[in-house]
Amino acid sequence: MEIAIIGAGIGGLTTALALKKAGISFKVYESADELKPVGAGIILAMNAMQVYSDLGMADKVAKNGNRISAIHLTKPNFDKLSSNDLSFFEKQFNVSTTAIHRADLHKVLAEEVGLEHIVLGKRVQQIIPIENNPRLEFEDGTFVDVPYLIGADGIRSVVRTQLFPESEYRDAGQWCWRGVVSNIEMLGTYRHEANEAWGKGTRFGFVRLNDRQLYWYFLADKDMAEADSDIMPFLNVYHPSVSQIIKATPKENWFVSSIMDLKPIQQWNLDNVCLIGDAAHATTPNLGQGACQAIEDAYVLGKLLQKHSINEAFRLYPLLRKKKAHAVVNMSWKIGKLSQLRNPLAIAFRDFVMKMTPDYLNRKQLEKLFTLEKKS
Repeated sequence: MEIAIIGAGIGGLTTALALKKAGISFKVYESADELKPVGAGIILAMNAMQVYSDLGMADKVAKNGNRISAIHLTKPNFDKLSSNDLSFFEKQFNVSTTAIHRADLHKVLAEEVGLEHIVLGKRVQQIIPIENNPRLEFEDGTFVDVPYLIGADGIRSVVRTQLFPESEYRDAGQWCWRGVVSNIEMLGTYRHEANEAWGKGTRFGFVRLNDRQLYWYFLADKDMAEADSDIMPFLNVYHPSVSQIIKATPKENWFVSSIMDLKPIQQWNLDNVCLIGDAAHATTPNLGQGACQAIEDAYVLGKLLQKHSINEAFRLYPLLRKKKAHAVVNMSWKIGKLSQLRNPLAIAFRDFVMKMTPDYLNRKQLEKLFTLEKKS
């Protein structure tokens, strides 16, 4: 029996690898005509890296990225508010958090899956249930009947919108600008750490991806800026390195997007169909867990498929994953609001609390994020 996966993103390809390990045939259908090197940077936290370790490819992923051993939240001038030393968890989980260019990760995953299993130029137009088997009708006029279907087609999932109850998108009220800059002098200073500076209605983060590249992102509340606004005036309150990084990035290499998520939905499976990743639980990026949670989905589903029938695995998978995935969505939403406060008194109180929070409490929260579900 072959499983059809809609979407050749990080979640879809990792799911394909999990199916491969479980000995299950699959085909990945991707709307793009070619697998181009696109996107900016991504941080793969230790939960994601444990999955890649289980799939036998953590070393290959790490080789293409940069180990991150500390996470710092700071004021705009880079004075530290909160720091998390990840070396404690490196010993516990035997992997390292890794920053990597999305294009590099995508290339590694696609090669591991095998291009013969990926069908390009197949944008799903309609899904019709025929004798309990979904028929996928594509925009190019072709169709295929599949016994099982996994929707890994992102927050705007066609699988979800056509087969599942209506879902609700949430606009966080923030714009995000992203970019990757090459060969900038400050690269050596922050070699193995991720930094995020919280301003007043704005924030800026950056992390080194490899020997050549640094990934940055800047967010501003929508009532302060438009997608095409000049963001340089916002940077005057930040450390001089911030404007240096952004100025060094050609504007044609910037990505601008609206920060959105999916209000938690209760149904992720329907008989022989299930949703994974953003299609099921799209989150804002404030915990750096969007792709990581999709990767966890793939891990749990793969483990279930090693022990159960496909229908039973599809039924059990949401029961094991929903609680954590929804907790990430809700916590990330709250952090997005907390990080961009504008009232000076509220900011002062927030900063005070962050400085006074004991390390063990931060460590406890991270341990929850990094621990994989083992009950499959």
